[in-house]
Amino acid sequence: MPYRRHPIIPGQIYHIFNRSIARQPIFLSQRDYLRGLDVLNFYSFAKPGIRFSHYNRLSQKDRKTFDDNLRKNHTKQIQILAFCLMPNHIHLLVKGIQNRGIQTLMTNFQHSYAKYFNTKNKRVGSLFQSMFKAIRIETEEQMLHLARYIHLNPFTSYIVRNLNELENYQWSSYIDYLGKRNLDLVNLEMIRSFFPRVNSFKKFTYDQAEYQKKLDEIKHLMIE
Repeated sequence: MPYRRHPIIPGQIYHIFNRSIARQPIFLSQRDYLRGLDVLNFYSFAKPGIRFSHYNRLSQKDRKTFDDNLRKNHTKQIQILAFCLMPNHIHLLVKGIQNRGIQTLMTNFQHSYAKYFNTKNKRVGSLFQSMFKAIRIETEEQMLHLARYIHLNPFTSYIVRNLNELENYQWSSYIDYLGKRNLDLVNLEMIRSFFPRVNSFKKFTYDQAEYQKKLDEIKHLMIE
């Protein structure tokens, strides 16, 4: 079993990253992306009481009742400050709240989404690499740069053609920071506190867009 060299500490902020086996696409449709977001949100709560697959089979009325109870009576085990789902990998900027909250979130997310994906595509076997990467964020500056890096990922990877399209990319928290959506999944307060207006947040994000794209183009030439 893989061994994590540095333990994940509650109360700290981490850049969480994982990729699919052999870099195969794991989000093939809008339905897949929506499922990914729903599973992340569901397991951001501590001990929801049922598996997501059971929750997903509830009637619309029963699901609303369950959601209301979850928000009222269950605490979050993590806070997601920024996220991006890409065709074959995910990025999260996460603050752990409860002990092993981040590990529990990722274990449940990867297991639940893999089961859904394999059933839907008549596939067997592991979907994600065996251990997600977790890099501790040590300063506020590092946190802000990581949020920018995560939000620019669809642009630097040519998933979207330009920055205007990036502002409508539904599978990251960037549009939530722009005020175009308000997902329960993401906590905006910490990062928003550094920017007095939406335009200043956009300027900060776009200042490094072309530079980040150039780095992405040559990273395969760099020695890790």
